[in-house]
Amino acid sequence: MPYFHAVAKAAASQDTRGARRIGVLLVNLGTPDSPTYFAVQRYLREFLSDRRVIDTSRWIWLPLLYGVVLPFRPLRTARNYRKIWMAEGSPLAVYSRRLAAKIQAVLPAALEDQVRVELAMTYGHPGIERAMQSFAESGVDRLLVLPLYPQYCSSPTGSVVDGTNRALRHWRSLPEIRLINDYHDDEGYVLALSRKIQQHWDAAGGRSHLLFSYHGIPASYVAKGDPYQRQTENTTRLVVSRLGLKDTEWSHCYQSRFGRVTWLQPYTLDKIKELADRGVRELSVASPSFAVDCLETLEEVAIEYRERFLEWGGERLTLIAGLNDDDDHAQALVTLIRNRLTGWIQP
Repeated sequence: MPYFHAVAKAAASQDTRGARRIGVLLVNLGTPDSPTYFAVQRYLREFLSDRRVIDTSRWIWLPLLYGVVLPFRPLRTARNYRKIWMAEGSPLAVYSRRLAAKIQAVLPAALEDQVRVELAMTYGHPGIERAMQSFAESGVDRLLVLPLYPQYCSSPTGSVVDGTNRALRHWRSLPEIRLINDYHDDEGYVLALSRKIQQHWDAAGGRSHLLFSYHGIPASYVAKGDPYQRQTENTTRLVVSRLGLKDTEWSHCYQSRFGRVTWLQPYTLDKIKELADRGVRELSVASPSFAVDCLETLEEVAIEYRERFLEWGGERLTLIAGLNDDDDHAQALVTLIRNRLTGWIQP
């Protein structure tokens, strides 16, 4: 029962010190522990069993999951992970850890004793409950939750809330909680993203057609009220305006479709084919829905989509790296965090 002891210990220390501690929980989606069949299978089982991710009837979905998806999909997915795996681990985990460390490091000195930053993954390791245990041991009584999804989507963001609430069931004295739903139009985020794109073009020797490729979601989610599509389009408009692009110089689309249902369109591969048929020979692809680079950017875009574009007559497709642990990214999130801590921070 170490978790309950940690909570009791935190409560006792809180009474004696009278201090107020703020926990900032950064959460990303997650990743397998290794690029192997069984590690990927474990990760996919947890991910695809979440009702927020797949809301199909369990009577229909579970036989498909255990009979078709889990036996076969890990073979291809593990092979793709091996193409991009870093010496330190999965790119999503590596860049997320670096970003969390940099955020903690660049917090103003006046906040060092008040604010503790922890990174967690909704699926896989380190889990949300582990981060919450660390907060309990530190005497945290105010909690700011920041899902690392610039645009709100009910599936990943809702799962962060679910995971946080499950962990809080062990707390006798609940912390005051704030949630940053999204930051799709945050000035610092838009500026960091725009600078990253311009830096990419500067290094490449000039501009090329800019393709905004966001992670897709089923169209039915939007029909039920999910604001994701509207927010992705707003992010694109803000970046296009800041970069001063003409309508013919950019496109907006959605990648990573799964299953047979209709997802948000246009699909990225369809858009790439359309651009190649129109005579566009060079593409720069940005994926603004991913806070850090991952399988969907480093393999799906930079390898798979590049190969298809070349097959269709294109000459060059380059991935604009994610914001990752860039200074601009860390500073934008620190500013966002500070703004949301208004009223909590002691002078």
